[in-house]
Amino acid sequence: MPLRKQWRDLDRSAVRDAPNRYGVAEFGDADGEAVAVDSGMLRDVLKSALSYRDAPKVRWEATQTKERAAELADEHRERLAE
Repeated sequence: MPLRKQWRDLDRSAVRDAPNRYGVAEFGDADGEAVAVDSGMLRDVLKSALSYRDAPKVRWEATQTKERAAELADEHRERLAE
Protein backbone atom coordinates (compact mmCIF):
# COMPACT_ATOMS: atom_id res chain seq x y z
CA MET A 1 0.00 0.00 0.00
CA PRO A 2 1.46 3.39 -0.96
CA LEU A 3 1.88 6.10 1.61
CA ARG A 4 -1.33 8.08 2.00
CA LYS A 5 0.33 11.41 1.51
CA GLN A 6 0.39 13.76 -1.46
CA TRP A 7 3.48 13.89 -3.62
CA ARG A 8 5.61 16.98 -3.38
CA ASP A 9 8.60 18.14 -5.35
CA LEU A 10 11.92 16.81 -4.09
CA ASP A 11 13.68 20.11 -3.57
CA ARG A 12 15.34 22.13 -0.83
CA SER A 13 12.02 23.14 0.67
CA ALA A 14 11.05 19.48 1.05
CA VAL A 15 14.31 18.83 2.89
CA ARG A 16 13.70 21.86 5.10
CA ASP A 17 10.11 20.79 5.85
CA ALA A 18 10.94 17.16 6.62
CA PRO A 19 10.89 16.41 10.34
CA ASN A 20 14.13 15.48 12.02
CA ARG A 21 12.63 12.10 12.98
CA TYR A 22 12.82 8.54 11.81
CA GLY A 23 10.48 7.61 9.01
CA VAL A 24 10.01 6.17 5.55
CA ALA A 25 10.29 8.16 2.33
CA GLU A 26 8.80 7.11 -0.98
CA PHE A 27 10.27 8.59 -4.16
CA GLY A 28 8.28 8.98 -7.36
CA ASP A 29 8.73 9.79 -11.00
CA ALA A 30 7.17 12.77 -12.76
CA ASP A 31 3.91 10.83 -13.23
CA GLY A 32 3.57 10.11 -9.50
CA GLU A 33 4.55 6.46 -9.80
CA ALA A 34 6.60 5.18 -6.85
CA VAL A 35 10.10 4.13 -7.90
CA ALA A 36 12.08 3.80 -4.64
CA VAL A 37 11.73 3.66 -0.86
CA ASP A 38 14.20 4.54 1.87
CA SER A 39 14.10 4.85 5.65
CA GLY A 40 16.09 6.61 8.33
CA MET A 41 16.20 10.15 9.70
CA LEU A 42 13.89 11.81 7.20
CA ARG A 43 15.77 15.06 6.76
CA ASP A 44 19.01 13.14 6.10
CA VAL A 45 17.29 10.71 3.71
CA LEU A 46 15.80 13.58 1.69
CA LYS A 47 19.05 15.55 1.70
CA SER A 48 20.88 12.54 0.28
CA ALA A 49 18.14 11.87 -2.25
CA LEU A 50 18.21 15.46 -3.45
CA SER A 51 21.90 15.05 -4.23
CA TYR A 52 21.93 11.53 -5.68
CA ARG A 53 18.47 10.42 -6.88
CA ASP A 54 16.74 11.11 -10.18
CA ALA A 55 13.25 11.00 -8.63
CA PRO A 56 11.54 14.40 -8.83
CA LYS A 57 8.78 13.61 -6.28
CA VAL A 58 8.75 12.55 -2.63
CA ARG A 59 6.33 11.79 0.19
CA TRP A 60 7.10 10.58 3.68
CA GLU A 61 5.69 9.31 6.93
CA ALA A 62 7.36 9.88 10.28
CA THR A 63 7.55 7.02 12.77
CA GLN A 64 8.32 6.71 16.46
CA THR A 65 11.29 4.37 16.06
CA LYS A 66 14.02 3.41 13.62
CA GLU A 67 12.73 -0.18 13.70
CA ARG A 68 9.21 0.86 12.66
CA ALA A 69 10.63 2.98 9.84
CA ALA A 70 12.57 -0.06 8.56
CA GLU A 71 9.45 -2.26 8.78
CA LEU A 72 7.39 0.20 6.76
CA ALA A 73 10.15 0.58 4.19
CA ASP A 74 10.31 -3.21 3.75
CA GLU A 75 6.53 -3.35 3.23
CA HIS A 76 6.70 -0.63 0.59
CA ARG A 77 9.67 -2.23 -1.17
CA GLU A 78 7.76 -5.51 -1.42
CA ARG A 79 4.87 -3.64 -3.05
CA LEU A 80 7.23 -2.02 -5.56
CA ALA A 81 8.68 -5.41 -6.49
CA GLU A 82 5.24 -6.76 -7.46
